[in-house]
Amino acid sequence: MKKQNEQTVIVVGAGPSGLSAAACFTKQSIPYIILEREDCFASLWKKYSYDRLHLHLKKQFCELPYIPFPPSYPPYVPKKQFLQYLDDYVSHFRISPLYKRIVELAEYDEGEKKWRVRAMNGDSGEVEEYYGRFLVVATGETSDPFVPDVEGLSSFPGKVIHSTGFKSGKEFKDEQVLVVGSGNSGMEIALDLVNHGAKTSIVVRSPVHFLSREMVNLGLFLLKYLSLSKVDSLMVMLSRMVYGDVTTHGIPRPNEGPFYMKVKYGKYPVIDIGTFTKIKSQELKVLPAEIESVRGKDVQFKNGELHSFDSLVFCTGFKRSTHKWLKGDKYLLNDDGFPKPSYPIHWKGKNGLYCVGLSRRGFYGAVADAENIAKDISSFMQNSY
Repeated sequence: MKKQNEQTVIVVGAGPSGLSAAACFTKQSIPYIILEREDCFASLWKKYSYDRLHLHLKKQFCELPYIPFPPSYPPYVPKKQFLQYLDDYVSHFRISPLYKRIVELAEYDEGEKKWRVRAMNGDSGEVEEYYGRFLVVATGETSDPFVPDVEGLSSFPGKVIHSTGFKSGKEFKDEQVLVVGSGNSGMEIALDLVNHGAKTSIVVRSPVHFLSREMVNLGLFLLKYLSLSKVDSLMVMLSRMVYGDVTTHGIPRPNEGPFYMKVKYGKYPVIDIGTFTKIKSQELKVLPAEIESVRGKDVQFKNGELHSFDSLVFCTGFKRSTHKWLKGDKYLLNDDGFPKPSYPIHWKGKNGLYCVGLSRRGFYGAVADAENIAKDISSFMQNSY
């Protein structure tokens, strides 16, 4: 085992949350290191996102600390320009993550009053040890792709991918494709498939709110002045005016409001950029039932229907694996990797443990976390000397 030099702060994860924390530490002159399991920063964006992806919110809600998007960027930033922004951000703050470091264990040493982090170097295979007074979990909400356990899935002869493996609908032209999952990724990937000539169906099992980009921006603005319940009531009313009764298309409507569901369950409303028009025209077929089993190309649904497909795309979200390597924390994170303390004190644990980007409030939530953590560590350090 190779022992590394100590550092004040150890950050696990170099996505936008980890980069935000790094920038805030730099501004506060706090020494840190970042351990990242992939071979690049922002790997979800660089390696595991589809081509047509844009930021779902206006750019002012998605800026990282201290550096705004260039004025020339459009209101809804496309993937290519967002990656350029991140490249420039990393260069500006001279952020240098240690790549291909797979964290196997992080535990607090009561005697030393420090965190000990053990990570495997993916290049050398060597296990390395790091020590820090503070530990920041920045592994994010979208850490490990999740595909449900479906009976007979291994017998399916066609392509089976998670949304992280989808790039463009053009490779599925004329195929019968089933999209499993009706969040924003599922709805946008289904739209891309239809636009590229795939005969597409989508499983919509959970109740869904449809909102336009304009509605979401209005809602975010009004939340500064009105209660969540009032904003939600307005959003539901506007959604009904624009989209009508979505249940006639096989889409269940939630009982709870869109912003409440986002905060409580992390379930985002569908920000519609054209998918609903395809559903209305029946170019995109809605299958409102759970998959029961797969037999070759045939997919059996729990409502008794049977359909055949050439490819399956699982837009079924992510799990978090923090509980596998973070030991001794009974206060901050639950088994699913989300904070136990309620917002707005969700970011601070005990013994110098913090989390950033797990508030279910998007980029602007992660930015607030990063700023709070840097201020808290800076205050602690000043009071210790």
